[in-house]
Amino acid sequence: MPFPRCALVAAVLALAGCAVQEPRTVVQQPLPTAWAGAASTAEATVPQEWWRGFGSARLPSLVEEALAGSGDLRTAAERVRQADIALRNAGAAQLPGVSASAGTSGNRSEGAATRKSTSVSLNVGYEVDLWGRLAAGTQSAQAVLQATRYDLETARITLTASVATTYFQWLALRERVDIARSSLATAERVLGIVQSRARNGVATPLEVAQQTTAVLQQRTALAPLEEQVRQTASALALLQGRQPIGFEVGSAERLTQLAAPAVAPGLPSDLLVRRPDLQSAEARLAAADADVAAARAALLPSFSLSASGGIGSAALLSLAGGAGSASLAASLAQTLFDGGRRQLQVESSQSQRVVLVEGYAGAVRQALKEVQDGLGNADTAQRQEGTQREVVAQAQRALDLSERRYREGLDTLLTVLDAQRTLFNAQDALAQTQLARLTTAVDLYRVLGGGWRLN
Repeated sequence: MPFPRCALVAAVLALAGCAVQEPRTVVQQPLPTAWAGAASTAEATVPQEWWRGFGSARLPSLVEEALAGSGDLRTAAERVRQADIALRNAGAAQLPGVSASAGTSGNRSEGAATRKSTSVSLNVGYEVDLWGRLAAGTQSAQAVLQATRYDLETARITLTASVATTYFQWLALRERVDIARSSLATAERVLGIVQSRARNGVATPLEVAQQTTAVLQQRTALAPLEEQVRQTASALALLQGRQPIGFEVGSAERLTQLAAPAVAPGLPSDLLVRRPDLQSAEARLAAADADVAAARAALLPSFSLSASGGIGSAALLSLAGGAGSASLAASLAQTLFDGGRRQLQVESSQSQRVVLVEGYAGAVRQALKEVQDGLGNADTAQRQEGTQREVVAQAQRALDLSERRYREGLDTLLTVLDAQRTLFNAQDALAQTQLARLTTAVDLYRVLGGGWRLN
């Protein structure tokens, strides 16, 4: 090999080892060693199919239907496919480009002989990635692809939690409707007692009007609850990707039949690898590092190699007797002036990285808050339900006593009316605290990563 050519190859290989490298950004985020008010365990107890722990016969099938029919999940999966295409496109830029051409022509002018020609050529072009610009683009695309996969897992967790919460809300509303109907039946029964006493001259028309008003108020309270049951069923249908009109939940379960599983939160530091949304933020930060490296490498000269070969003849549609040709070229190009556009691209990429660093740190802090709040809410909901059950028992006892005393003429109707309202409100509040007990468990599963594990 001639000396100039050897020197050129050696120079190219030496420059290829000088690729622009961008150090991996590491976010220093202090983490607590334990959760406040909760016993720390070595690992969180969040099974992959956590929704089965509630003991519901209908919920698992609702979740499966939602995972199969959700348009949001299909959209997230398509974003993964788009990122995969972008990665393959970035990888293709590092490969040589090959093109071929063929042509034949014949023309004749007046008074001259016919001129004929046929040619075939092959061209190869290759950009030597001296500074790692193309490799950095591929690394960025790989990180973005990983981020979209994490986003898909986040969407799955969000969907399953939404299905469970909406189903529990539907059960609670149906329970509240039953309570309202029972309260209405009680009010109508007391109205019959008052009307009977009025016919015997014991009760006054005022008392009849007061109890009639109580009956009408109970009927008024029932209507919006029944509408909320229908609206919640429609919301559940949308989560499953189904038409809301005509959708039936198809469940005879009672809210009281469901259990709220105990959830061990694990260590705060483990949260970083249990939540796919945090992994997605970290992957996008890695993509930003690669984008900065690619932008910096774009400031440096580009080196390209090209080769071509062909054959041509002075015959139409024939290469017989043709002459061959071949060429090899190398070029080094450097932009001398672009108005600062490339430098501004570097600064823009660096700024975007700063934004992602702050976003990742904020996401970690938000995740810690969500888990800590979830632990506190779960404990509060459990204690409130126990207290509210006692409130309902006492309110029922008060109503029974007030009705008995009213029949015996020892108390006024106002006492009965007040006891009716107290019992209804207490029973309605109990249904809502039972719902809170279940939904806080769902929220805790969700903020702990929903059983997802980093592979």
